[in-house]
Amino acid sequence: MLDTNDDLGAALFKTWTEKQRCDEIQKLVTGYRNGVPVGILCKMSETIAGDRKKAKKYIKLFMTDAERKSAIESASASLQPLVEAVMK
Repeated sequence: MLDTNDDLGAALFKTWTEKQRCDEIQKLVTGYRNGVPVGILCKMSETIAGDRKKAKKYIKLFMTDAERKSAIESASASLQPLVEAVMK
């Protein structure tokens, strides 16, 4: 499911300001804390941010080291590479 490179709203997110992107990723982190799967958090953060490097920056801003480590450890084998790339 997450291996496909579907748009996921990427065209819309490209028109957003950095503040809008930041706010939306913060909402995703809150959603993750309330049960949104880690794969969705990572993939949507990457799509909203525009690339993996920016997504990583935002994730580090909103999640503690312990939360990120826990997310990596809890990820399924198929999601492990994506989660590690965004969370480390």
